[in-house]
Amino acid sequence: MSYQLPTAVLASLLLTSVPAHSQDKPASAPDTMEARVQACTICHGDKGKGTNDVYFPRLAGKPAGYLYNQLLAFRTGRRRYPPMNYLLEFLPDPYLKAMADYFAEQRPALPVAAPADVSQEILTHGKDLVTHGDAARSIPACASCHGPSLTGMEPAIPGLLGLRPAYVSAQLGAWRYGTRTATAPDCMQIVAGHLTEDDVKAVAAWLSSLPAPPNAFPAPKGTFTLPFECGSQPN
Repeated sequence: MSYQLPTAVLASLLLTSVPAHSQDKPASAPDTMEARVQACTICHGDKGKGTNDVYFPRLAGKPAGYLYNQLLAFRTGRRRYPPMNYLLEFLPDPYLKAMADYFAEQRPALPVAAPADVSQEILTHGKDLVTHGDAARSIPACASCHGPSLTGMEPAIPGLLGLRPAYVSAQLGAWRYGTRTATAPDCMQIVAGHLTEDDVKAVAAWLSSLPAPPNAFPAPKGTFTLPFECGSQPN
């Protein structure tokens, strides 16, 4: 079991280097966003590259708009995870935007995909849903929104690579049961509502088995057209 610092200590790390607007003696820590987000590295890894904890996601390289939306969601309580809610409670919008921009600009290599521990039948089912969807059940392909290479699209669609199956399963489950929501129309909640437990397991397993593509950057805005309107992705 990994050790985590108490939330109050994390908050202190994140807040103490917010630049003062007075003539106080400057803090000894460098006045950079890299220094300010050291509290984040305990869970999300250096430069947001991720850690061995299967439930804490990689942040590096995701679109800044997506990261900003999630920071806002945690601050307002739309997304509920007490340590994140506490850490972000008093941070202003410009600070959250700067944090999102910092992690979006980081480009550490994606982790090596671990061998899948499910059957080939399950992997094939996951691949079919990710690449083709299931029109009969109103399930669009994951690739139709997250891109042919599954690296996401600017400004707010995240890539799906470099995430462990337990995290993907947990988030799809949260969308399915309404414990994670986004701005209406909440496209992910709509799609996830059509998935079964077996679908979720298959999608998570296949996504986590994929190697890194040559270019893991999010596609530029407008590279492809979404199959339907999504509130978190502005037109």
